[in-house]
Amino acid sequence: MARSRVAALQLGSSPEGKAETLNQILSYEEEIRTQGIQLVVMPEALLGGYPKGSDFGTYLGFRLPEGREEFAAYFANAIDVPGVETDRLAEFSTRTGADIVIGVIERSGSSLFCSALFFSAEKGLVARHRKLMPTGTERLIWGQGDGSTLPMVEMAAGKVGSAICWENHMPLLRAAMYAKGVQIWCAPTVDERDVWQASMRHIAHEGRCFVISACQVQPSPSALSIEVVGWDPQRPLIKGNSLIVGPLGDVIAGPLRDKAGLLIAEIDIDELVRARYDFDVSGHYSRPDIFSLKVDERPKHNVEFVK
Repeated sequence: MARSRVAALQLGSSPEGKAETLNQILSYEEEIRTQGIQLVVMPEALLGGYPKGSDFGTYLGFRLPEGREEFAAYFANAIDVPGVETDRLAEFSTRTGADIVIGVIERSGSSLFCSALFFSAEKGLVARHRKLMPTGTERLIWGQGDGSTLPMVEMAAGKVGSAICWENHMPLLRAAMYAKGVQIWCAPTVDERDVWQASMRHIAHEGRCFVISACQVQPSPSALSIEVVGWDPQRPLIKGNSLIVGPLGDVIAGPLRDKAGLLIAEIDIDELVRARYDFDVSGHYSRPDIFSLKVDERPKHNVEFVK
C-alpha cells in the first residue's frame, strides 16, 4: 500500500513582510517532522503577499504616483528564485523530511509572477509553476506564465502537480494535468468561498486524484489596519477553508476555518487505480478521435539573440 501523510498549511502572509512570514512557516518544523508528513502544500502568494483590496493607484487611462510607490513596496517584498528565501525553504524541507509546494510572488527582472515552487526533501528546489492567467485586476501586478512551467514532479507521496487559484477553473489546463498523470493535485489559493469547495471536489472526482487546497487566512481589515472598499471591516479578509479531497470527491480533511494550522490526512495512492476503474479521464474515458489538445511547453521570450 502506497500510504503517506499529506497536509495543507493554512497560514496568512504577515503584514510585517516576507521575513516574518518565513519565520511563521519555519515555526511548524517540529510539528511537520513529528507527524511524519511527507508533503506540505501552502497557500497562494504566501511569501510576497496577496494585496486583496488594493488598486495600486490605477484608473482607466492614468496611474497615480502613490500607486507606483505601492507597487515598488510590493516588489521589494517579493522573492528571487532562487534566492535567500528558497535556500531556507529547501533547508526546512530537508530537516522536516517533507516535500513542499508553496505559493510565492516571484521577481523576474522588473516583473512579478504568482508562482508555485516545488521543494524536494532530498534535492531542494526542483520545479516552479507560474500562474498562466492572473484573474481580473491581478493582471495589473503579475505577468502571465507560459507552458514551460507546467511541471509534474515525482515526490515521495506521488506525482505532484499544481494549479493556482482560478487556474483550477481552466478546463484545458486540467486536461493537460490529467494527461500528465497527476496523482496529487495541489491548489494554492486565496479563494475562501463555499463554491471553491465544490470546485476542489469536482477536480478530485473528475481527475480521480487527491486534491490538497491550501488557502490563506487573514483577520478583518480593521485588524490589519487597512481599508477594503465595500468590505465589512469586522468580517475576516480571508477565512481559510483549506481542505483535502479524495479521488471520488469525498472531503477527507477540513475545511479548516478562521485559524492558522496544519490540516493533515493519510492518503493511499493505490486507491487511484480503483477510483479510475469506471472513469479514467485521459484513458478509456477519452475520445481522441473527436477531441484533442495541443500543449506548447516551449519557453517564450519577446527577444531572442542568435549568434
